[in-house]
Amino acid sequence: MSEEQKRPDPVWMTSAMLKAYTHPLRRQMLHLFRQREYLRAADIAEALDVAANSASFHLRVLADAGLIEEAPERARDRRDRVWVARRQSLSVGGPENPVADEVLGGVMINAVAEEHSEMLRRVLAWTPEYISGRTTETHAALSQRAVRLTGAEFDALMERIEDVMSEAVEAHDPADPDSRPWQIDLLAADDQI
Repeated sequence: MSEEQKRPDPVWMTSAMLKAYTHPLRRQMLHLFRQREYLRAADIAEALDVAANSASFHLRVLADAGLIEEAPERARDRRDRVWVARRQSLSVGGPENPVADEVLGGVMINAVAEEHSEMLRRVLAWTPEYISGRTTETHAALSQRAVRLTGAEFDALMERIEDVMSEAVEAHDPADPDSRPWQIDLLAADDQI
């Protein structure tokens, strides 16, 4: 893979991003953006059963935080506001880039953990159908593997996994009728925590 094809460095979340993401309705909205290419306030209001003015307010918060952006090319007319999620890899913080607001960072991590737990519950509820042969359609995967690596080797592995996922997204044909949204959570921990 050439340097220009490599995925960009992650965006370190600002306090505005963290604050926007930690609100439950805005997380639901971001999840909806993962399922659909673009959305209007009316689409969100209908899908999430909220008032359109509430959806508009939260869309502005997400846009001000840099998590979504307007897509005027999708608008039907000058008054039509259409939004798309920004395609970026977000990171909360780390030793080189400490989180701007530790409390918000903790709330963000807890929110992501809740989403991960909910996805795991869905996978576990579906798994008996698959392993018993009652369905042959793949809806999830649960894979576990223990590996022995240095910290640098682990970081390199995670970067390669991110690159593979980015390549798959870039190669995807959005017009394919068999495509559907997938949430991919990778969980890794060493034996020291």
